[in-house]
Amino acid sequence: MSNHSTETLDRPTEAVRQVHELARTDALLALHAAARSADATQLEFVLATQRIMRLLLEDALGRLQHKDSTPTTPIGATFPGRRRVQQETFAVSVPRAGDALEAELRAIVQDARLGKILIQRDPVRKVPVFHWSKLPDGLAGKEVLLLDPMMATAGTVKMAVSILAGAGVRPADIVLVNFLTCPEALEKLFDEYPEIRVVTSFIDEGLTEQAFMHPGIGDFGDRYYGTYR
Repeated sequence: MSNHSTETLDRPTEAVRQVHELARTDALLALHAAARSADATQLEFVLATQRIMRLLLEDALGRLQHKDSTPTTPIGATFPGRRRVQQETFAVSVPRAGDALEAELRAIVQDARLGKILIQRDPVRKVPVFHWSKLPDGLAGKEVLLLDPMMATAGTVKMAVSILAGAGVRPADIVLVNFLTCPEALEKLFDEYPEIRVVTSFIDEGLTEQAFMHPGIGDFGDRYYGTYR
């Protein structure tokens, strides 16, 4: 299956082009089945999600601006390749679940410049609350990967984008690297930030009455770090 089309979300054309879902190959579906199973051990969950996150991050890096590059090969020929316009890789994670994506990015781009934005959901009011941020110097005007695996209602992501915008990052220069989302969340995100780009491994069917994604995967952070009860 080719990259997911968000035309079913009734978004305008410019927003449709901003969502990139990984192709639903048998390999990807097998990894999702392993990770989503309620019977999966912590190790099984970690191994499956790590493989998916590597695919996600490589795709996201490819969404950043590139230009032509023609290196000379060992036999004296030239190769018609591409290279990043912005040599530095900036990424900002939303702990705790976002730290898993950060670790995989560090394995791929060892000199990535990393920041964090801590946003937690108020258990009573059911709204995201900003606590603190630590962002790399020189972030303004740069392309940035925003790392947040789960997006069910988009509240946390929208707050993170607002904070990055306050630091001089244009929403159009943000690529959200997301493990799992749903149409409702994408709708809310694009209502406020139509120019943001999203790379996700899967768009679920929707939300339950309790605002859980369906069929879902459970609490990503708890399952990844082994803190579930």
